[in-house]
Amino acid sequence: MNIKTVEVKSILSRSKIPGVTYCINPYIGCCHGCIYCYADFMKKYSNHTEPWGEFVDIKINAAEILKKQIKKAKKKTVIISSVTDPYNPLEIKYQITRECLKILLECQFPISILTKSPLVVRDIDLFTKFKECEVGLTITTDNEQIRKIFEPNSPPIEKRVEALQKLKEHNIKTYVFIGPVLPMNPENLGKKVAPFVDHYLIDKMNYPNKIFKILQKHKYEFILSEKYFQNIENKLESLLEK
Repeated sequence: MNIKTVEVKSILSRSKIPGVTYCINPYIGCCHGCIYCYADFMKKYSNHTEPWGEFVDIKINAAEILKKQIKKAKKKTVIISSVTDPYNPLEIKYQITRECLKILLECQFPISILTKSPLVVRDIDLFTKFKECEVGLTITTDNEQIRKIFEPNSPPIEKRVEALQKLKEHNIKTYVFIGPVLPMNPENLGKKVAPFVDHYLIDKMNYPNKIFKILQKHKYEFILSEKYFQNIENKLESLLEK
């Protein structure tokens, strides 16, 4: 893993995600190595030649820049993050995400967090002080063997479920993002997360060409069919809507 620190001129960016005005990405790149990742387009904006998932740039001056930008920003929802994981393992040492959260808290900007990491529970002390805050965990399967194929360096599924539980115990609004839908037992996954989420999002595999050879190797091409997705979606919804 190639890791380096960089200085940036901007950290608070306009978002194209519906319902979200701004996004903050404290890092460039990611440690999880998810083979389906849509965010690999960000590589062209970096100076890296390594494959996506094998480098991370730490935006070391992110908090300093955010202090300046936030003065001119409207008090609208900020998502952390859209093209990286704000709680990748480097966050333990550098705390870029946490320092940005402190600044957003001072101004009471509404926030939405999305991560695959149980490290997110570290910042419960900050989340509980926001007037508007939601925290989501991405969980794409209930099967650890599947997780290791598609998300080789990401945290275990059970740790993510435990994070949702802990967040919910502190009365923080939570959600689960089940996307892309991988091979799974939807009843099992639904039962795991249902007690600990306020809402959910489900999405299909949107970039199949990127991983088609892997799907063929493991005979998982079926997950690309609309029939498979609809079947999984219907079963998950029937559990989660309750």
